[in-house]
Amino acid sequence: MAGMRSSTMQAQGITVRPSRERGHTRLGWLESAHTFSFNNYLDPQHMGFRQLRVINDDWVEPGEGFGMHAHRDMEIITYVLEGALEHRDSAGHGSVIRPGDVQRMSAGTGISHSEYNHSPTAPVHLLQIWILPAQRGLTPGYEQRSFAPEALQGQWAVIANREGRGGAVTVHQDVDLLVTRLDPGARAAYHLRSGRHAWVQVARGGVLLNEVALHAGDGAAVSGITTLEVVASEPAEVLLFDLA
Repeated sequence: MAGMRSSTMQAQGITVRPSRERGHTRLGWLESAHTFSFNNYLDPQHMGFRQLRVINDDWVEPGEGFGMHAHRDMEIITYVLEGALEHRDSAGHGSVIRPGDVQRMSAGTGISHSEYNHSPTAPVHLLQIWILPAQRGLTPGYEQRSFAPEALQGQWAVIANREGRGGAVTVHQDVDLLVTRLDPGARAAYHLRSGRHAWVQVARGGVLLNEVALHAGDGAAVSGITTLEVVASEPAEVLLFDLA
């Protein structure tokens, strides 16, 4: 789980995980693409990257969703791209997550939750992200924050980190999760400290990552590079994980 391989090596220090090579789940109400092994999709070469374990790109039909199910010892982040997702859990939390919202659930010693499309007419598109916690057996927890569109536009905004600084949700792991939305031609640079690694996930649109072309659904593992520059080739939304 400390690394990953891909058939596509695009540049020194950058390993691309193309969207077309992801695993897929297709049900009557769900279309899901799996960057890493998940559920019935097993790929020993793609079991995660550093502490990042799951990135599921989910489309859920109106009024449908995931019934109550259990998790433990995982930090689960939900990031909605379009539509609205309704959350309920066994700890009594309930909310609706919309674009600009970030939700973190620490499963810890065990928690059950359900996730349903809040709309009876429109689909919901979301990313569900799992991060391995720094320690097992944590007390289950829940947190949700909203970020204004201008906070994400044209710059990196920290939406999750270990300290919960700057209004981010708190993740019990040494990881910073950042997001940016870019207009065509706009760029966002990021500096990785020595010894750190990054995963870049294109949620929408297309970008160049240090001159490597990435499109919606593509991900890229970054190691041995300290300066990252993302330039939008079309309107884009990009997530960046800064990992130990």
